[in-house]
Amino acid sequence: MTPTYNKVHNRFKFNGLHFNHEELKEVAYSLIKEGEKYEKITGDFLIDWLNKEDFLIVTTSGSTGYPKKVKLKKQAMVNSAIATGNFFGLEPGDKALHCLPSHFIAGKMMFVRALVLGLEIDFVEPTVQPAFDYEKSYDFCAMIPLQLKHTINYIQNIKTIIVGGSKVTQPLIEKIKDCIPKFYETYGMTETVTHVALRQLKSKSGDKDMYFKALQDINFEQDDRNCLVINAPKLVKEALITNDIVDLKSTTSFKLLGRFDNVVNSGGVKLFPEQIEDKLQSVIKQRFILAGEEDASLGEKLILIIEKPQDSMDSINDKLNQLKDLTKFEIPKKIYTIDQFAETVNGKIQRTKTIKRVLEN
Repeated sequence: MTPTYNKVHNRFKFNGLHFNHEELKEVAYSLIKEGEKYEKITGDFLIDWLNKEDFLIVTTSGSTGYPKKVKLKKQAMVNSAIATGNFFGLEPGDKALHCLPSHFIAGKMMFVRALVLGLEIDFVEPTVQPAFDYEKSYDFCAMIPLQLKHTINYIQNIKTIIVGGSKVTQPLIEKIKDCIPKFYETYGMTETVTHVALRQLKSKSGDKDMYFKALQDINFEQDDRNCLVINAPKLVKEALITNDIVDLKSTTSFKLLGRFDNVVNSGGVKLFPEQIEDKLQSVIKQRFILAGEEDASLGEKLILIIEKPQDSMDSINDKLNQLKDLTKFEIPKKIYTIDQFAETVNGKIQRTKTIKRVLEN
């Protein structure tokens, strides 16, 4: 029998204590009244989850546009939790570390997974470097890349870590290789109730996978732009058309190439900024993005935008020209600098705003 949103699993624990439905309401009220800011936000979510409505209003991160309100069915969130539990083999009584903010869907879903699957969840302040019991063994945790970067030396007792919310950079991927946990990069969005696909990253516990693999009851297609179309009837009623260009290996696996909005057509050659950015991460230590700028002869030329570079432009150009895996089309034709990238409230780079700001100055 499929669990429902109005039931709390009898194995659920919150910071070491068991609570039923009514007791958890009291906890939520206490968090709202007496908790720190991050706890008040969590209390608000729990009150909304435990009420009689069958839906939640969730705010998107705004990384690909302005933040917007999305109405999600609570049963869809339950279905997502079950799919994640099945993918990772999570069992009642397994221990989960929760260090994400409850503003957005990823943080909300950590609680939903615990409530539905009967996990024992430890909730800590969602800082850049979360403080938790480094000696305690955990079965499951979700982090953003910045958190993983700052806690990489303290995660040896976590069995599985999913990483999402922003790009997992190449330097971080290199560090992961020497770590014990299994790491999975997530693919999803608020509208799909967090991730619908995952790909394993290389660590001491497993080899990397180039392709994202679908969770149960989810399959993929491509539209005429080669963009991913998500069919997830247990999460969202209609097929969801994305702007993500993919290499579709099968109906349940794909390789992410880049955003349709970001593709640069330079002299008839299609360039995917996200793919080229991976190649540049070994030589540029500051945050940067690639984009297209109108050009009389090429139509568009590839440009590089760096946030507060420490090296001179000549030094950066020399490093780019020495990269052996860059084709001549992938070498930026111009370099711009900026003091501060435009960001969402949770720190994601807003590419469109940043590019517009640079090119208009």
